[in-house]
Amino acid sequence: QVQLVESGGGLVQPGGSLRLSCATSADFFNSYVMAWYRQAPGKQRELVAQITRGAGDTKNYVDSVKGRFTITRDNPKKTVFLQMNSLKPEDTAVYYCNSPQMVEYWDWGQGTQVTVSS
Repeated sequence: QVQLVESGGGLVQPGGSLRLSCATSADFFNSYVMAWYRQAPGKQRELVAQITRGAGDTKNYVDSVKGRFTITRDNPKKTVFLQMNSLKPEDTAVYYCNSPQMVEYWDWGQGTQVTVSS
């Protein structure tokens, strides 16, 4: 079973930055599209950012984070990152990573809490 371990969250003031990491145990990690999701209290989990397999040449973002968040991947380390800048209170959520191709097969990790508040 593939393990997903998210880290890097915390409490930050509006306008601040955080860098999230997601370490995986997936074999052939570079063959998977990877994504970051988030779930705010009382809301459904949403896909925030997605990066294509291999070199990750194509990245897609939900409109609310475009220009502020950047997703990257390190294939040898089987890790995906999310650099979050200019954070807003509405970014407060638990952040998770997974592969959109594999969400039905890979168990979700514990997530990492991001709280944006003054």
